[in-house]
Amino acid sequence: MDLAEAALALGALDRPEADLDEYRRHVATLAADLAARVPPQGEDGLEARAALLREVIIERHGYSGDHETYDDLQNANLLRVIDRRRGLPVALGILFLHAARAQGWRMVGLNFPGHFLVRLDAGPQRAILDPFNEGQMRSPAELRDLLKATAGVEAELSPDHYQPVSNRDVLLRLQNNIKLRHLSAHDVAKALEVLEAMRLFAPDEPALWRETGLLEAHSGNLASAIDSLETFMDLTDDERHRYQTASLIQQLKQRLN
Repeated sequence: MDLAEAALALGALDRPEADLDEYRRHVATLAADLAARVPPQGEDGLEARAALLREVIIERHGYSGDHETYDDLQNANLLRVIDRRRGLPVALGILFLHAARAQGWRMVGLNFPGHFLVRLDAGPQRAILDPFNEGQMRSPAELRDLLKATAGVEAELSPDHYQPVSNRDVLLRLQNNIKLRHLSAHDVAKALEVLEAMRLFAPDEPALWRETGLLEAHSGNLASAIDSLETFMDLTDDERHRYQTASLIQQLKQRLN
């Protein structure tokens, strides 16, 4: 899956009039500008690579995290992020991932809760970068503070937080930000549209079908709710959720009759 291309396509769902070729050229320019600064093979190390990413994405092209209007929906649409040069951690992270991978560098998104981070590898060296905060390298102490700020003072770092995630997971995280903002605005119809798009590229993700079913039931679309919940039942291995969902399906069928 081409991560940047998929993120642009998702952005176009809300901006069907947009010229995607213009945005494709921009992400290609990010990669080309980085390539032009990379020294001959074998002469760049981890810190040099991180510095070059900051030089190109942050300094030359002016990207930054949107600290002032963090919850603005535009911050999770890659088209608008490119227009405004501001966005959420995961949207900016996609640009870092695209530019780095275009050089053949090893970079992955991480399963860090509440704040998307990327890991850059160079030989045996590794560094965790924060795209939202100018691509800074984050120390273990800083990561611990960041975790507590987003997940609560009782939270502690665990190996799971450093696990790499797939391109599909990155896109789900991007779209989840949009969905949550629609739900915060009590716009269930828009949240369902986002879930529909998420199911297009992650059709076997049980949680998406369960949430769709719950929101359809909330909206009074009982037949659609039942269909989605039954699909969830086919996909999930979670026995507790299966039991709860089976009970809910029976209730919905009774209401439907």
